[in-house]
Amino acid sequence: MSHEEDDRVGVELLSKLDGVQVVTYDPNLPLPPEKCDAEILIPPYRSSHRPIPLLQQLGRLRMVQLLSAGADEWSGDVPAEVVLSTARGAHAGPVSEWVLSAILCVYRQWPALVDFKREGVWAHRRVAADTLDGSRVLILGAGSIGTAVADRLRPFGARPTLVASTARDGVHGPEDVPGLVPDHDVVVITAPLTEQTRGLVDKDFLAALPDGALVVNAGRGKIVNTDALVAELQAGRLRAALDVTDPEPLPEGHPLWGCASVIISPHMARTVPGTNVLCYGVATNQISTFLSGKTPPNAVVHGIEN
Repeated sequence: MSHEEDDRVGVELLSKLDGVQVVTYDPNLPLPPEKCDAEILIPPYRSSHRPIPLLQQLGRLRMVQLLSAGADEWSGDVPAEVVLSTARGAHAGPVSEWVLSAILCVYRQWPALVDFKREGVWAHRRVAADTLDGSRVLILGAGSIGTAVADRLRPFGARPTLVASTARDGVHGPEDVPGLVPDHDVVVITAPLTEQTRGLVDKDFLAALPDGALVVNAGRGKIVNTDALVAELQAGRLRAALDVTDPEPLPEGHPLWGCASVIISPHMARTVPGTNVLCYGVATNQISTFLSGKTPPNAVVHGIEN
């Protein structure tokens, strides 16, 4: 695992596993020879430090355990014979909390109220707030994060509809999406990036949403067609709350920055105190299962996350 300060909790947790020797490394440098025998690689969470080149140095590699909920940044590079596992479940609480806060922020007009406060204006009845009570929320992605979002919305009187890659009891499949979109006030994206979800929220998808609908993306930026979203935002027909964008990081001068009806956070929905403990807790359980000879519950099989 990385030598970064935030990874100390991981060293402590993993060192408790029988027969495991924890070795730290610098993700920006080649591995020294004495570390090339490692059989399990835990990359740092920060995507800017993805040590993809290290895969070629680890001749005995058997497993890559991620600290992220998604595997899209690694699935194309990890050899087929190496188990790739995620930290799915660790991010459900923080990210679902971000989704709820983003919806409430937009619905209760906090950006406008902050602007009025900055100007010293008592804006009584100068903003039109919405309510979650009775709102219909379409959640694309019915994993741990999407399910947690639904659970947080229900006490507010919202009516969530879950969609997954395959239909199951209480969850719609992708074939139902076109018919569901026009009947929902909010779309929340928590799905992983796959060939099926890439560009899913395109021009036609957005055009089918009712006027004033809110698009919340806490999944991956490439699931949404940015140009199509910008066009809807500039027209004032839709609203958005984005923790992820395409491109990312969002460059200076990008049209999204100038859209009045969008709030943007810099891919930090999961960043709260204690997140590393949650991530390494899941990672430790996945590795323990792997070392026992079983397939980890979060293993990615043929590019598909369980």
